[in-house]
Amino acid sequence: MITGRKQDKGGYKGKTGLVLNVDREANRILVEGINMVTKHTRVGQTDKGGKTGGIIVAEAPIHISNVALIDPTSKKATRIGARLETKTVEGVKKTVRVRVAKKSGKDI
Repeated sequence: MITGRKQDKGGYKGKTGLVLNVDREANRILVEGINMVTKHTRVGQTDKGGKTGGIIVAEAPIHISNVALIDPTSKKATRIGARLETKTVEGVKKTVRVRVAKKSGKDI
């Protein structure tokens, strides 16, 4: 799970939250506490007599281009780069791609 995304644009600009879901096909992301919408659902009854439905406030997905990862050192939005490292595991050399924050150069 990816954590620490920051909103770049819109009414929630500058807000941060945990990523709840990523829809790679639609390029949409669901961030906790960001893009809250009010849904009105029909009120019904359960088998035990309790009521379901009513007004529900939930997160709505936003486009992935409107969020950015947070730099681990400066706690500000940053772009992502990649660095290739060679590691030796049990005598076999492997090339591993490591994600790096552009602002600080630290691994993410």
